[in-house]
Amino acid sequence: MNKINILIIDDEEYIRKIIKRSINKIIYKVYEASRPSQAFKILDKNSIDLVILDYKLPEMDGIKTLEKIKKDFSKVEVIMISAYENQGTLIKAMELGAFDFFHKPIKMLELKIGIERTTRYINLQDKFKNIENKYMLISNELRENTGNIIGNSKAIKSVLELTYKAANSDDTSILITGESGTGKELIAKAIHYLSSRRETLFYSLNCSAITESLIESLLFGHVKGAFTGASDDKKGCFEAANGGTLFLDEIGDMPLDAQSKLLRVLEEKKIKKIGSNKDISVDVRIISATNRNISQMVEEKKFRLDLYYRLNTLEINMPSLRERKEDIPLLINYYIDHYSKKLKKDINNIDKNFIETLYNYDFPGNIRELKNIIERSIIISDENELKLERLNFKKKDNNYISYGKAELFETLKLDEIEKKAIKIALEKTYNNKSHASKILNISRQALDRKINKYKL
Repeated sequence: MNKINILIIDDEEYIRKIIKRSINKIIYKVYEASRPSQAFKILDKNSIDLVILDYKLPEMDGIKTLEKIKKDFSKVEVIMISAYENQGTLIKAMELGAFDFFHKPIKMLELKIGIERTTRYINLQDKFKNIENKYMLISNELRENTGNIIGNSKAIKSVLELTYKAANSDDTSILITGESGTGKELIAKAIHYLSSRRETLFYSLNCSAITESLIESLLFGHVKGAFTGASDDKKGCFEAANGGTLFLDEIGDMPLDAQSKLLRVLEEKKIKKIGSNKDISVDVRIISATNRNISQMVEEKKFRLDLYYRLNTLEINMPSLRERKEDIPLLINYYIDHYSKKLKKDINNIDKNFIETLYNYDFPGNIRELKNIIERSIIISDENELKLERLNFKKKDNNYISYGKAELFETLKLDEIEKKAIKIALEKTYNNKSHASKILNISRQALDRKINKYKL
């Protein structure tokens, strides 16, 4: 607790002395003033936290003094004291921002309790300010290294708090969960760049984009001649990321055989390249992410329980946009500014219905979908204003939203939404799989598997 500076303003010296004697000098530093003009000089020169203010004063009364204090020194809290039993004075003082009010003759025990109560409030406000400053510091550092984490919602601040704690423990394995498009890799990068490993490599591997036959080679590497086509020695992800961070995205899609080998490496902190008997020690911080329900996969024997515990020392759940709707206007403004500059469009006005319609949309694709909507709207806009019709979708009723050619029903299962999104991407690119995979933000191999899965 910081030492609180108190200013007593009372024209009666003996009252000032009584109050001063009753205050704990270890916790409080006390200043005295007999008149407002003297008090304002003290307030100008010193960082005063709390004023104990008498109503009857020379030069101006306590209400006018309180009004000036709140106008010129708004962060200063005020306790008023008065010898007059006037309900109107009490109400006016509270309206102007007095924290407490006591009648003379003063009962010192009650005043001391009032001072302690006000002090707790001041310290609480300081704590909130420090937390806010810490969030700003985190956000600024993340912005420099990873991009932007936009939002003031309670949900995103909770994520930032866990991100900061995870970064300070740079050996802890982190599991980031959440729907697709919520920014899981951004948080993984944030943890890395805020940690003591920031000067080393951040290596990302998407487990859903790799065939089962290749994943072991990509993770651990291979030596020349280990298999057909192995013409040279090759480092795996663990060796490449040694000393740094390995981000295993879509960990829920990793085959069971690879899971057992990954578990052994995490336990022993050693790898063996395919075709080699030599152990290589590795120091790698593992951050993994998934949009799947790993607990349910464990119950269904599709994911190893022991690996789940290894990866999930600390879990960070990324909220969907539906869970942080108050951040949507901030995100809209940010991406409009971003894509206006990128696309060299001078967007200087936004139709309020444009933002309102997006605010009321559920965003099954989360931030990734929001970015795509804004980028597309700016590309097709001929004016300097973003209008509702440029969104290319309209709210029709409470059951669905028309989104270009697609209708995204709220009751659709995730597989149905994914299948429909792939069909749209293929239609728009005239079945060019490379372009379609970029639109969908997945690898070409992952797109091929999903095309086979949905028999498209």
